[in-house]
Amino acid sequence: MTPGARLAAAIGILDAHRGGAAAEAALTRWGRTSRHAGAGDRLAVRDLVYAALRCQRSHAALGGAGTGRGLILGGLVEAGADPAALFTGEGHAPAPLTAAERAHLAAGPALADLPEAVALDCPDWLVPPLRDSLGGDFAPVMRILRRRAPVFLRVNLRKGDRAGAVAALAAEGIAAGAHPLAAEALEVVAGARRVQRSAAYRSGLVELQDASSQAVAAELPLRPGARVLDLCAGGGGKTLALAAREPGARYFAHDAAPARMRDLAARAARAGAQVTRLGEGGPEVAGPFELVLADVPCSGTGAWRRQPEAKWTLTPARLAALAVTQAAILDRAARLVAPGGLLAYATCSLLAAENRAAVDAFLDRSRGWNLMRERHLSPLAGGDGFFLALLTRETRPI
Repeated sequence: MTPGARLAAAIGILDAHRGGAAAEAALTRWGRTSRHAGAGDRLAVRDLVYAALRCQRSHAALGGAGTGRGLILGGLVEAGADPAALFTGEGHAPAPLTAAERAHLAAGPALADLPEAVALDCPDWLVPPLRDSLGGDFAPVMRILRRRAPVFLRVNLRKGDRAGAVAALAAEGIAAGAHPLAAEALEVVAGARRVQRSAAYRSGLVELQDASSQAVAAELPLRPGARVLDLCAGGGGKTLALAAREPGARYFAHDAAPARMRDLAARAARAGAQVTRLGEGGPEVAGPFELVLADVPCSGTGAWRRQPEAKWTLTPARLAALAVTQAAILDRAARLVAPGGLLAYATCSLLAAENRAAVDAFLDRSRGWNLMRERHLSPLAGGDGFFLALLTRETRPI
């Protein structure tokens, strides 16, 4: 595909998304009907689509419209490219610029001239709570969330060490280096798309996992023989990170949507870990546990780089509903913790309402619990935004 043809494909996918299709579904549908597109073309089109979604407000303003065409034009403007050289109408390229588009691009603002919320690609209603939560870091964090997330790996200590993993990856054309957020974290700086085909990945030496997520898992105290539950396990990344640190503990995973755990058995086998998956009601039957991790459903504001659609679909009503869900999960998790045990509450949110405020509300309504420590992980440190609170249950029965 020519560069122009890739732009045209991205425009069509973005318009399908505007019509109600999820971005991934629209990309998959395009891929199935575009047999002429090679692997490189598919990756390039995907990058164009997700860049437009991350920067939806600013690119619409720069490009003159919120359509797929306007978003792609806005991306070219921000990148300093000449849209007329690519919008030629030749072959499969987008149609030439209209007179109105030419006029807008000639007189249109630069990114620095846009209103702050537009330039930072932040929904207006979220500006006050995010500014209150982030303080002086509000604008720098929002700027980072406009860009693609780095690719991080976790070195599986059951299979090797960080130096060995770096060497193994380098032998397959993947350049990676240590990242300070976690002792086993690697940041991939070249060859990221080769990772899942590499021997290092297939053998379980490395696992894809955000560095902040690794840092959260590293904060949790473990000991041999402890029974550990990941209550909202999803794909099980944190479960496997814990199992790699302390093989002598027993690990259990549960998720309200069991389909999210469908790959966990294969991942655990590859990692050399033993994890027991629990269905609905399983945690209560298998409990109590010395450590329960509740990485609860949240707004995902700290992970907007990876899930840009969530930025634009979040509403005040949805945020309020999440608060109810988070409180219910916290209460359930607390009942599963053995006396003297630990409860870890985590989100990938930047909003205080989902983080410390949720913990304070739990402590206000619950007897026999104390806040041991908390940690805020900012995207400014390299990984996703995360929050962790570690709570201790008193030894006497509650």
